[in-house]
Amino acid sequence: MTGESSGPGRRALIIPGGEAHAETSMFNNILVPTDGSDTAEAALEHAIDLASRADAVIHVVYVADVTVARGGPMLDLLTEEGQRATKEAASRVSGAGLSVTRAVVEGKPSRAILEYADEARIDLIVMGTHGRTGLDRLFMGSVAGRVVRLAKVPVLTIRRP
Repeated sequence: MTGESSGPGRRALIIPGGEAHAETSMFNNILVPTDGSDTAEAALEHAIDLASRADAVIHVVYVADVTVARGGPMLDLLTEEGQRATKEAASRVSGAGLSVTRAVVEGKPSRAILEYADEARIDLIVMGTHGRTGLDRLFMGSVAGRVVRLAKVPVLTIRRP
């Protein structure tokens, strides 16, 4: 049973613990975009918790941002970074006994995340509000905002730890 809790100006969805089955679960496929940052890792921890309650598959995706690297060596470096980040995240998910899919895609981050969510039939997106430091933080913040505004599914945003 789920319920809502409200307080002064707040509403929270309460999802009780216990066994859940994929047939009855609200979330079967959870998308976690990652850039390897602490915030993305915190989002992954929340996704693992939710997926373990719902027996859901976690999809870990890294977007090699073509607005930053239009090709060549820079795009290759981003793709390599994406392979590393998704491999580490997938290892944490499988270590928790959950099913995981990982992908590195090229594109504009918010668009690529939303397209992946549509194509993979994602039920929930769990992502950090900010990525790495400096400009990456600014980009991820704007990416999270766009995803929240444009996603067809619920988006759970996680603040920096």
